[in-house]
Amino acid sequence: MKLRRLAFALAAVASGGSSFALIGHAAPRDKHVPVAAPPPATPAASSPALALAALDRKIADLDAEEDACKKELAQLGTRLAEARQRSLARGRAYYKITRAGMLPVGGGFDSLVTHALRTERARRALAGDLAEERHLRERGADLSHALERVARDRVTYGGQRSAIDSARMAMADEVRRASAFDRAFSTTTGANSEYVAVYGGNGAAPADVSNRAGFPSAKGRLLFPVIGRAEVKPTKREGTDGPGLEVRAAIGTPVRAVFPGRVAFADRYGPYGRLVILDHGEHYYTISGNLQAIDVKPGAEITAGERIGSVGDEGHGPMLYFEIRHGTETIPPSAWLGL
Repeated sequence: MKLRRLAFALAAVASGGSSFALIGHAAPRDKHVPVAAPPPATPAASSPALALAALDRKIADLDAEEDACKKELAQLGTRLAEARQRSLARGRAYYKITRAGMLPVGGGFDSLVTHALRTERARRALAGDLAEERHLRERGADLSHALERVARDRVTYGGQRSAIDSARMAMADEVRRASAFDRAFSTTTGANSEYVAVYGGNGAAPADVSNRAGFPSAKGRLLFPVIGRAEVKPTKREGTDGPGLEVRAAIGTPVRAVFPGRVAFADRYGPYGRLVILDHGEHYYTISGNLQAIDVKPGAEITAGERIGSVGDEGHGPMLYFEIRHGTETIPPSAWLGL
């Protein structure tokens, strides 16, 4: 019964929107606490490095905000417990003052005024304690919302950073590939030159080409790059240097070296797809592209007829795309293969 009366008295004091039963109360956000909107898409920066730096700053700001919110939440727990205890104590005191039988009936008018003032002071103190407790709970809810937003923003910014970083790495990798492809034709093996491993090579010292007569002497007698039946078509494929040959064969058919040489490039590059460039000395090179797989590494010594890869399909049907170069000039390969 006493607990009922205490609850009734507290409810009367908290009338007008106040409520003493605040445990588990899902309070609205504090209108005085700024809550940032969801992060907008990061505008394109003048370079990937600048965009990454901007995102890193935003992520660092989120980390600082998260630390501050967690620290304040930890402090709120103690303050809320203290406010709760004060509210309970003042509630009991207010109940004792206002319960039946405690009114100063025989003390005259002055006693009644004094009692009324005490009652009003107790009511206001209790209302203040309840308001403070409610404010602390609302502040806790705001901090919880802020932490949720920080977590969402971190995921958003992290995804943007990963995308930009991946694009930057892909761009840098493509630049390296293009540089390696061009540099593959800037040096050659031979008696008076030294081979330099251009892309992924091991820097090993050069060895003499096994066929001392040289690549030019094999014109018309080069090995055919695939074994078995194949359909050959001269072509000038868009995006390649050409002229070249499209050697149509079953996918996975082994592709072999047409002449001894050393691997100058073995990777994917532009419209050539996966390709192998063999340096045959005296600035002569053969290019085998559109491969399904590459079976050699840059810097490796290759003998005539040795497997270097297999026929693939890069969207033009299963075929080998084949070129011969002298320096940077692409020369028609048909006569060199005896076609």
